[in-house]
Amino acid sequence: MSENASYLRDPAQPVASPGQILTAVSASCIGWGLDLFDLFVLLYVAPVVGKLFFPSEHPMLSLAGVYASFAVTLLMRPVGSAIFGSYADRHGRKRAMIIAVVGVGIATAMFGLLPTVAQVGLAAPLILIALRLVQGVFVGGVVASTHTIATESVPAKWRGLVSGMIGGGGAGLGALFASLVYLIMNHLFTGESFAVWGWRCMFFTGILSSFLGLLVFNKLEESPLWAREKGRKQAQPRADKTPVGEVFSSKWRGVLMVNLLLTIGGGGGYYLTSGYLPTYLKMVTHTPVSSIGPILLLASVGVIVASVLTGQLSEVFGRKRTFLTVGVLRLFAFPALYLAMVRTHDVTMLGTYAILLGMLGSASYAPILIFLNERFPTAIRATGTGLSWNLGFALGGMLPTFVSLTARTPAQLPMTLAAFLVGLSVLFLIGAALVPETRGNLDAV
Repeated sequence: MSENASYLRDPAQPVASPGQILTAVSASCIGWGLDLFDLFVLLYVAPVVGKLFFPSEHPMLSLAGVYASFAVTLLMRPVGSAIFGSYADRHGRKRAMIIAVVGVGIATAMFGLLPTVAQVGLAAPLILIALRLVQGVFVGGVVASTHTIATESVPAKWRGLVSGMIGGGGAGLGALFASLVYLIMNHLFTGESFAVWGWRCMFFTGILSSFLGLLVFNKLEESPLWAREKGRKQAQPRADKTPVGEVFSSKWRGVLMVNLLLTIGGGGGYYLTSGYLPTYLKMVTHTPVSSIGPILLLASVGVIVASVLTGQLSEVFGRKRTFLTVGVLRLFAFPALYLAMVRTHDVTMLGTYAILLGMLGSASYAPILIFLNERFPTAIRATGTGLSWNLGFALGGMLPTFVSLTARTPAQLPMTLAAFLVGLSVLFLIGAALVPETRGNLDAV
């Protein structure tokens, strides 16, 4: 199918109602935003949690311990995608989304109840990591459902925009929620009290995401493409492979491997920009706490704007061309911005650099969501998209741990981050050069 085929009106294609489209897009954005909010909470309190659960005379080792626990969650995400993706392909995206989002929220709230090393010794980090494993499974399930139902429900001309709105905009929404909670908790718990109760209350807010998710998903309908596929299976039942088995079969295994070049490059770039900014502002630039919150808040807004814009540009110019353009930009801009941040003493300029970093980091992967959807047929789309996304983001999400271990002191972080981001950008560009143009393929599969 040509790359412009998606713009042809095909009366045989299922069409969602305007209300269904609005609900599907809102549910996907909010579901993914709530999911990332639950993950971001740990990043916002990483220095505090590091001291309480991974105490060390060397602050970088404590920080590496926190990021390692974050990476553990990411490593379990592919397992969640295999479980919930298969469920979503067989029984519907909506059911999978509800179970996964509620599960993530409950797991997050439980972190606020954890005992510290001072209270139970070495059992504390073990309990924390075990809970992160459970949370990771649910997070993987969120991706399998939120990253398919909306793009399958909207008209072809809006799929790139919706991809950016969910993938990057949802991430920005999650970071925005986390920034607001961080501002509120720092206001309520000042000084040493934040290390006692403030960080716990930040985790407790996870239960609110579960309730909000249930309210939003209550009116959600299944995507027309999945409903059509369900009807086909009922009319022509056959012994298909399981969705997971199909994705790893010889037919689709190569597609999955090439997809990972983009998702590792995009995911790693995101975690080393938006994900690492809270730590960088505290430990490297020594930005006042009163300024960190507003900077992260504005950076989150920038992420949403850049993601939606880049997603729509991929609809206009094509996925491949957009990946190549953004890949070249980030190759030079990522290291330049991080090095510039450490050289300035002006809070306004520092905030500007941070916002630009976040925007470029999200622009890198804004079209990846719809690109992955277009790589797999409806029958295995949730599984294929979820595994491609989560395997890549799991590997990319481990990089903050390696950065923290490579940089022996906070002063070495700028050059270390710059080097890692250059390598990731090269990987991203290789993937962009290898993948085909997919715009217009969704309706064909």
